Amino acid sequence: MPTLDGLIEEITVDPTSAFRIWLTTMPSDQFPVTIVQNSIKVTAEPPKGLRNNIRGSFMQVEDKDLDENPKPIAFRRLLWGLCFFNALCLERRKFGPLGWNIPYEFSASDLRISKDQLYQFLSFYDEIPYPALIYMVAEANYGGRVTDPQDRRCIKLILSDFYCPEMISEENHQLSDSGAYYVPSDGNKEDYMKFIEEKLPLNDLTEVFGMHDNAEITSAINVTRSLLSTALTMQPRVTGGAGKSQDQVLDEACKSILEKLPKPFDIEYAQKRHPITYEESMNTVLLQELLRFNKLLNIISGSLVNIGKAIVGEVVMSLELEAIGNSIFDNRTPAAWMKSSYPSLKPLASYIVDFVERLKFIQ
Repeated sequence: MPTLDGLIEEITVDPTSAFRIWLTTMPSDQFPVTIVQNSIKVTAEPPKGLRNNIRGSFMQVEDKDLDENPKPIAFRRLLWGLCFFNALCLERRKFGPLGWNIPYEFSASDLRISKDQLYQFLSFYDEIPYPALIYMVAEANYGGRVTDPQDRRCIKLILSDFYCPEMISEENHQLSDSGAYYVPSDGNKEDYMKFIEEKLPLNDLTEVFGMHDNAEITSAINVTRSLLSTALTMQPRVTGGAGKSQDQVLDEACKSILEKLPKPFDIEYAQKRHPITYEESMNTVLLQELLRFNKLLNIISGSLVNIGKAIVGEVVMSLELEAIGNSIFDNRTPAAWMKSSYPSLKPLASYIVDFVERLKFIQ
């Protein structure tokens, strides 16, 4: 990598020429930062929706792959099931915790290796070894990325719907309750691509994920929040003319919040006034709440003070402080605060008002 960085620095090109250099890389900490900073970044995003995902998977399939296997019909139908399973795994992420307890980055290599294993297993065995196929895909290939035991069980159950004898014994085996998704008739690659374009629903039906229709509402809310959050981060950070700069606005916001916050609770005084005894169990709850609110209060006030110091150059503006500052500027409650906070969906201004009211109540 350092050698590559040096070679690129030595390149001198006439600005009017058509010379370009393309570099392709997987995400890597070793990739030189200077190259990234001086480049135009292009990212390949996975397609959205079951139909687009399955189409992308079948774009990599050739007609010879479908015909050369000793069991061509079984290979075609199980390959369709594998591509459908891959699309389901990717699309379940849009449902957040409803889809996977932990979001996983399944890659194209998982599908490619599973397809090669399917080809080999069908070629080597007279009877199709469904348990072995399910184990290799659900436990090794895709399951190798899965760390949560419930997610691992879920992925195995999903695959068992596609790697089963009914996929081969039944013509146009249904893959959902309504029958909107089913296994297409045997054909070549062009037939499958035509089926994907004409027969698969344009918008995903939640039934195919085994979920209620309300799950789609949750997904839409998450997408909207992400879109609006991204739009907020793109608004101008520096104003010209008589307007205030971001640092000035941020400094004023931090001082305003600090003025509203009371001092931390005196734990020793509270313990003397409300001692923890067998007869007064609520005093235990009170002390626990005091400790939690003090911790949150110290985190909020500490970060606000440090941001003020960073603006004037007294401390270094770390990545965490910068993220908190950007959130305050956008009127969003910083994620660093929410780690120690009570659950809340309020924007920053409403959150601070609510927080102060809670502190008054405890007092």
